[in-house]
Amino acid sequence: MNIAVVGTGYVGLVTGACFSEMGIKVTCVDIDEQKVENLRKGIIPIYEPGLEDVVLKNVSANRLNFSTDLTSCLDDVEVIFSAVGTPPDEDGSADLRYVLDVARTIGQNMNKYVLVVTKSTVPVGTAQKVQACIQAELDKRGVNIPFDVASNPEFLKEGSAVEDFMRPDRVVVGVESEQAKKLMEKLYKPFTLSNYRMIFTDIPSAEMIKYAANAMLATRISFMNDIANLCQLVGADVNMVRRGIGSDSRIGNKFLYPGCGYGGSCFPKDVKALIKTAKQYGYDMQVLQAVEEVNDKQKTILFDKLQKTLGKKLRGKTIGIWGLAFKPDTDDMREAPSLVLIDLLLKEGAIVKVYDPIAMDECKRRIGNTVTYCQDMYEAALETDALLLLTEWKEFRLPSWKVLLKTMNSPIIIDGRNIYDKKEMAEYGFTYECI
Repeated sequence: MNIAVVGTGYVGLVTGACFSEMGIKVTCVDIDEQKVENLRKGIIPIYEPGLEDVVLKNVSANRLNFSTDLTSCLDDVEVIFSAVGTPPDEDGSADLRYVLDVARTIGQNMNKYVLVVTKSTVPVGTAQKVQACIQAELDKRGVNIPFDVASNPEFLKEGSAVEDFMRPDRVVVGVESEQAKKLMEKLYKPFTLSNYRMIFTDIPSAEMIKYAANAMLATRISFMNDIANLCQLVGADVNMVRRGIGSDSRIGNKFLYPGCGYGGSCFPKDVKALIKTAKQYGYDMQVLQAVEEVNDKQKTILFDKLQKTLGKKLRGKTIGIWGLAFKPDTDDMREAPSLVLIDLLLKEGAIVKVYDPIAMDECKRRIGNTVTYCQDMYEAALETDALLLLTEWKEFRLPSWKVLLKTMNSPIIIDGRNIYDKKEMAEYGFTYECI
């Protein structure tokens, strides 16, 4: 079976690599010539555990190829996955220009039946636009070539994307024809041999499932952050509260961890897009608007705690930051709380030292040399007036407190992910603040 995957970003590259791992012949297409050339050499543009090994193995086996020209492989493939970017517009809606560019290219050049599958996260109704776009190009050519459109949203967690794809807890597919359903069943059969679920729906429902799932997870995070902030005021321990409500089988314990706000490529963008979609239909998503407001405020909470501890005037103070990525096991800094915090600190005239195991280059790309980049976690804490933890990387879990006490100007730790024990920190001699 031959397929094409358009877009070699996070979703597209993982999708193409994992399908090739199951013996499917995959051509990954991207308009970025340098990116394609690097991929052919085995240079992976993103950090994702296990991805490099899968890519190199299947490129070597000639099951995974890279190209800048979608038209060159159209006659050879049965399925085309569209995994191009859908960045948010200024008003929060998803920008579909790249999705529709792919559709136009297919309509202008296809010569036989093909199934076009939207893999990117797109608003409800996008598949209809893709179908109309392809049909319009076929009409211009005066040809009658059958095709189908399907929706197959991804549910990959950054940091475990390869594992999630290879062993999915569910595969959601929106289709309108039996031929499309059979093709998708054939394509995913190697992944469902262990009884993982394939859920077939109509196309609009599949498109909505992705947004609804991310919106629910974002809601749980903002809810717990709201509860944590109230716990601080009333003297309750949010970790005990989390364990108490998480033990309720109706609620469960996933995504109930309070912190300094969610980030990444999915939750912020998808919440905004769902709010915007609702507005287009004359409906206000009041809960999600509150989720977004809570999260925006939560990204400033460590700054507020720092000012409460050190005083309002931070000019000339040296602040260390552990963790830049929005979560561990990725270099992704999109919508990361670290960016908000660094900006606030620099505006106040603070000197900022940072360390992250993976995301240093990404940080340099985003903010340049406005901060001091350190070689390790201890250098980032050296001669600092306070140390802030933003990403719960494993190497930060058990530092040498004796070293930190000797090398920091002031023994102040502000923990944005609640990974340390308050009583232990007091015993070590630290002033400790958490969520």
